[in-house]
Amino acid sequence: MDLTATLLGAASADLNVRTQAEQALKEWETRDLPGFVTAISQEIGTEGNHPTARQLAGLYMKNLLVAKDDQLQITKTEAWKNLQAAVRAGVKQQLLLGMRSTEVTVRSTAAQAASEVAAVELPYNEWPEFLTTLLEYVASDQHPEGAKIASLQCLGFTCERVMEFEDAPEISPETTDQMLTTIVDGIRATRPDNIRYAAAKALFNSLAFTQKNMERKEERDTIMQTVCEATQAQDARVRGAAFECIACIASEYYDKLGDYIQTIFELTFNTIKNDEEDVAKGAMEFWSTLAEVEFELIDIEAEAKETGQPVERPCVRYVAAALEHLVPLLTETLTRQDEDADPDDDVFNISMAASTCLINVSATVEDLLIPVMTPFIQTNIQNENWRLREAATMAFVALLEGSGPDTIGPYIQQIIPLLLQALNDQNVLVKDTTAYCIGKICDLHVRSIPNEMFPTIVHGLMGKFMTETPRVSQQACFAIHNLAAAFATDDSAETTGTNAMSQFMAPLLQTLLQAADREDADEANLRQTAYSSVLVLIQYSAPDCQHILLQLLPATIDRLQKSFYMPVLTNDDRDKKERLQGLLCAQIQVLCQKLTKEHVTGYADTIMTNLLQVLQVKSAACHEEAFATVGSMADILEGDFEKYMAALQPFLLMGIRNFEAYRVCTCAVGVVGDICRAIENKIQPFCNDIMQALVEALKDTKLHRSVKPPVLCCFGDIALAVCAAFEPFLQFSLMLLMQASNTRAPDDDEDLIEYVNTLREAILEAYTGIVQGMKDGSRIDLLLPHITSPLQLLAQVATDPNRDVHVLGKAVGLLGDIASTMKQHPPVAEQLNQAYVAQLLSEAQQSGDETLMETAQWAASVVQA
Repeated sequence: MDLTATLLGAASADLNVRTQAEQALKEWETRDLPGFVTAISQEIGTEGNHPTARQLAGLYMKNLLVAKDDQLQITKTEAWKNLQAAVRAGVKQQLLLGMRSTEVTVRSTAAQAASEVAAVELPYNEWPEFLTTLLEYVASDQHPEGAKIASLQCLGFTCERVMEFEDAPEISPETTDQMLTTIVDGIRATRPDNIRYAAAKALFNSLAFTQKNMERKEERDTIMQTVCEATQAQDARVRGAAFECIACIASEYYDKLGDYIQTIFELTFNTIKNDEEDVAKGAMEFWSTLAEVEFELIDIEAEAKETGQPVERPCVRYVAAALEHLVPLLTETLTRQDEDADPDDDVFNISMAASTCLINVSATVEDLLIPVMTPFIQTNIQNENWRLREAATMAFVALLEGSGPDTIGPYIQQIIPLLLQALNDQNVLVKDTTAYCIGKICDLHVRSIPNEMFPTIVHGLMGKFMTETPRVSQQACFAIHNLAAAFATDDSAETTGTNAMSQFMAPLLQTLLQAADREDADEANLRQTAYSSVLVLIQYSAPDCQHILLQLLPATIDRLQKSFYMPVLTNDDRDKKERLQGLLCAQIQVLCQKLTKEHVTGYADTIMTNLLQVLQVKSAACHEEAFATVGSMADILEGDFEKYMAALQPFLLMGIRNFEAYRVCTCAVGVVGDICRAIENKIQPFCNDIMQALVEALKDTKLHRSVKPPVLCCFGDIALAVCAAFEPFLQFSLMLLMQASNTRAPDDDEDLIEYVNTLREAILEAYTGIVQGMKDGSRIDLLLPHITSPLQLLAQVATDPNRDVHVLGKAVGLLGDIASTMKQHPPVAEQLNQAYVAQLLSEAQQSGDETLMETAQWAASVVQA
C-alpha cells in the first residue's frame, strides 16, 4: 500500500475515494496493528514526505489512542500497551522527530499524538526519554523555535490528558515539577512572544494537573506573578492567553485567590477599559467565571446550612464586594455593540461578553444588583442614543436572571409599557433586545405581568412575526413560546375550560405558521422557533381550543405530504427539507396527544404512511421525531395499531440498530415499549427480530451508555405484553439484566452515580415486567430458578447510600410483585425474611413521598401476609 496516497485519499472530497481509503486504513489497522502504527509514525517523522499526509498520519495516530467513551478508551489504551516495547519505542521516536519538523501542521499533530502516548505511559514510567527530549528542545539554542513551541504544546496537552486517566498512578512529583517549571519558564518576559504564547496556552491546559504545586505558596506566587506579568505583554495573544489562565485559576483554585484578588481586580479593569477586544473579553471572562464559582459555592453553602453540615469551602463573595465598581464597567461595556455584526455569524463580541458577565453576576448576587443597576436602566431606557437604549434593555435582562419576584415585580410593571413601545424602535438591535427581554420576562417572571397588559403584549409580539428581520421575528416567537409555556402550571383550564391564551390561539397559530413559511425563515433560527412556539401553544391549549386543533391536524398532515415534493438540488436543500419534516412530525405528535382516538382514527392511515416515508430518508433528526410520533400513534390507537406493524417493523429494527445516532436508537427502543402497551400480545410475531436487535444494541461496545437503560427496560415491556410467550427470551434476558446489575459507581463520581441509578431503575422495571408477565402467563415456574439475581439486586439497593428515591420506588414495587407471586416457595420466603427487605420497606414508608409510601404499604402487606 502507498500510505501517503491512501492518507491523502482519506481526506478526498470524492466520497468513493475517501471511503475506499478509510476502509484500506482500517483493514490494515485491524490486520496488523504493530506494522500499521510503525508505518503511520514513520510517515509523521520523515521530513520531505507530503505535509498533508504527515498531518493526517498524526491525527490518525492520535485517534488510535483516544476515545470519548470510557470503555472504548480502555480498549484503545490496552491495545497500545499490548504492543511490543520495540514497536512502541519506534513510534515514540518518530513522534519526537515529527515535533522538529519544518511544517507547523506536522509539529502540532505530532505533539498531540505524542501527548496521548505520554498520558498512557508516564504514570507507569514507561517513556523516560519523553521529558528529557522535550526539555532539551525547549532549553537548547540548537533547536528551532518551532520545536520549542511544539514541545510546550505537547507538555500542556499531556497534563490535560493525564487528568482524564483517573485510575492511573500519579506521575512522580519530580516529573510534574519539571513539566511545570519548563512551562512557566516559557512564559517569562525574556522569552520570544511565540514561545510565551505557546507556554501560556500550555499552562492553561496544565492548571488542573498542577494542584500540588498550587498548594505550595512559594510556587503559587511564582506562577501567579508570571501569569500577571504576561497580561502586560506586548503581544495581544500572550495577554489573552494569560487572562485565560487567570479565569481558569479562579475556577480551579478559588480558595487561593485572596492574596492576588486586588492585583487581578486592577489588571482586569484596566484591560476591559483600554485593551483590544479579544484581550478585554479574556479579562471579563475572569469575572464571569468568578461569578459562576461563587454561585455554586453559595448554593452549596445554603444546602449545608439546611442539613446542619459544616461549610467546607466558604464563599468570600468577591463579586458582591466589587459591585459598586464592576457594574459601571460592565454597563459601559454593553454600549460597545457591533451594529454591523450578522447575527447568524455566531460572533461573540465585547458587548455580548459584558451581558453574559452581568447575567452571571445577577444570578450570584441576586437582589443586591437592583439598587446598583437600576439607575443606569432608568436613565437610559429611553435615551436618544440607541446604544444606551439597547444597553439599558440588556441590563434589565440581566436583572431578571437573579432577582426575586417580589423585588423585581414592580420594575417589570413599570418597564413593560416602555418595552412595548421599543418594539417599534427605529434601530433593529434595540428591537431585537427588546423582544428578547419580553421573552425573558415571560420565561422567568410571567406572574409579574399585569393581566391588563397581556393582550397588548400578545398583539405587540404577534405584529413582529412577519414585518421584521428574521432575528427580531425569532425573538418575538421566542417570547410567545415562553408566554405559552407559562400555562403548563395553570390548572384553571380544567375547571373553566379556557385560559388567557384561548382568544389568541387561532391568529397566533396562523401567523406563526406564516412566519415559518417566510423565504428568509432559515435565518436566525426563525423557522425552528416558530414551530417550537406552535408546539407549546398546542401542548398547553385549553379545551375550548379543540376545534382549532381539529382544523390544524389535517393542515399539518397536508404540509408533511407536500414536503416530500420539495426540490432538492443541494445538501442545504436536503437539510432544510429534513428539518422541516422533523418539525412537522413533532407537530402531528403533539396534536395527537391533545386529541382523542375518535378524532385521530380517520387520519391514522395517512399519518402512518407519511411517517414511514419520513423514515426512509437518512436523517437522524427526522427519524427521532418520526419515531416519537409513531409512539404517540400507538398510544392513541391502542389495539388498532397492529395493522401497521408489518410495514413498520423494518424501520423499527433499523432504528434500534442505528447505534451511532444513539438518540434515534433510544427513540426506536421507546417505540417498542409504546407498541407493547398498545397492542399487547399481538406484538408476539415480531418479537424474535426485535429481541435480536435489542441484544445487538447491548453488545455493541460503541453504543452510548444512555441507551442501555431503555433497552433493558424494554425486556420487561415485551415480557408483560406476551406473557408466557416470552419463554424463548427469558434466560438470556435475565443473564443480561444480572450482568448490568453489577455496574458500580465510585462515591465521588456524581455523573456515574446518576447513571447507575438510572440503570438500576430500568433493571428493576424490567424484572417487574418479567415477573408480572410470567404471572399472567401462569409460568412463574420458569422464573423461580433465576429469582436469586433480582433478590441480590434488591439487597444491593437496600445498602447503597447513593440510591435515589426512584430506584427505591422500583425496588419496593418489585419486592411486592415477588412476594405476591412467589412467597409460597421456601427459597423466596426465606429471602423475604432477610433484613434488607425490612430496610427497604421501612425507608420507603418513611420517605415522605405519598405514592412511594402507598406502594410500600401494599408491598409490606403482601410480604407479611
